[in-house]
Amino acid sequence: MNFRLLSMLRQGRYLCKSIPQGLGYLTIMASRNLWYMRSYFGSRCWRIQFSADIIFKPVSVRLFGVKCDDTNHEPLKNEDLLNNLLTMGVDIDMAKKRQPGVFNRVVTNEQDLKLFLLSKGASKNVIASIISRYPRAITRTPESLSKRWDLWRRVMTSDLEIVNILERSPESFFRSDNNLNLENNIKFLYSVGLTRKCLCRLLTNAPRTFSNSLNLNKKMVEFLQEVCLSLGHNDPADFVRKTLFKNPFILIQSTKRVKANIEFLQSTFNLNSGELLVLICGPGAEILDISTDYAKRNYTNIKEKLFSLGCTEEEVQKFVLSYLDMIFLAEKKFNDKIDCLIEEKINISQIIENPRVLDSSISTLKSRIKELVDAGYNLSTSNIALLSWSKKRYIAKLKKLGR
Repeated sequence: MNFRLLSMLRQGRYLCKSIPQGLGYLTIMASRNLWYMRSYFGSRCWRIQFSADIIFKPVSVRLFGVKCDDTNHEPLKNEDLLNNLLTMGVDIDMAKKRQPGVFNRVVTNEQDLKLFLLSKGASKNVIASIISRYPRAITRTPESLSKRWDLWRRVMTSDLEIVNILERSPESFFRSDNNLNLENNIKFLYSVGLTRKCLCRLLTNAPRTFSNSLNLNKKMVEFLQEVCLSLGHNDPADFVRKTLFKNPFILIQSTKRVKANIEFLQSTFNLNSGELLVLICGPGAEILDISTDYAKRNYTNIKEKLFSLGCTEEEVQKFVLSYLDMIFLAEKKFNDKIDCLIEEKINISQIIENPRVLDSSISTLKSRIKELVDAGYNLSTSNIALLSWSKKRYIAKLKKLGR
C-alpha cells in the first residue's frame, strides 16, 4: 500500500482516486476512518464501505480473477506454461481434453519434471507423451517426485524399468502424491509374503494397487486368507502369493466381486474344496476380477452353442475347465469362431480337445485354414492345434508341408 495514501487516511484527510478498469473505472474514496470503493462498468455500479482499521489490517490473501461484463473478452492464459509445453513437444489439445484444470494452475513444475525424467533416462519424446496423456504430472514437486521414485526403486531393479511403466501408464506414477501410503503398501505387501518379483509384477501390471488405501489392500488379503482356510488349506500366505501372482488385478477389485466369482466357479463346475483351491490359485485366478454377470452370460452361451452341436454337459465343463480363457469370449465372437471352424469341416470333438484354437482371430483362422488346405493338410483328420501356434512356428510347419 502507498505510504502517502496511508498517511492521508490516518490524518483524516479526504482522498478520492479513480483507476481505469477496462470498460469502466474504479473509484476509491476515504474519509477519516471509512473506506469506500465504487466501481462503474457500463451501466452497472457498486459501492462497498469498509472500516479503515479493517482494510489495513494484515491478512492472508489469495489472488483471483473476476470476469467482467465484456463477453468478447478472453481470460488471460498462462502463456509461459503453454510456451514451455509446446517447446517440449506436448500435445496441448490432448492434454486440455484430459485434464483441463491443470492449465488454470498458478504454479506448475513442467521444467523440473523434464529435468528429473531426463536424469532418469527418459527421452524427450517419452516426456512429451507422458505430459500429453497425464498433464497433472507437471503439478508434482521435485521433492515429491524424488521420494516416489526412491520408493518405486525398492521394487523395480532399474530406472529404465520405471520409465517404461511411465511411458505405458503415466497415471500409475503420477495419479497420487501420497508417498506415505505408497510406502505403507509396499511394506504390507512384502509382509504377507510377496517377493520383490511379485511386487514388480504388481507395479507393472496393476500399479493402482499401490494407490489404494492400505486398509483396502488389507481387506482383500484378509479375504483371500479366509477363503484359503475355509477350503481346508493351512498355508494362507502361500495361497495369497500364488493367487495374486496369477492375477494381480484382484487387488483393485472389491471382495464382493471376487467372492461372487469363486461361488460361480464352485457351483458351475461342481468342484470340491480341494479342486476349487487348486483352480483359484491356478488358472481360475484369471477370471476372479471380471464381472460375474459377464462370466455367467458367456458360459451360458458356450453351453447353448455346444449343446446345439451335440455336446454333453460333461464335455462342455471339461472343455471350459481345460481352458478357462473361454469365459472371456463374448457371445458373438465365440459363436462366429465355432461356426468358422465347423464350416471348414473341422469336427466339434477336435475343437473340444484343442480349445486354444479359439484364441486366434477369425481372419487368422480363415487364412491359415486356406494355406494348410492348399498345402495338402487334411484338417478333418489331423491335429488342428497349429491353428493357434505362434507365427514363427506356424510358418516353419507350413514350409515343411510345402516340400
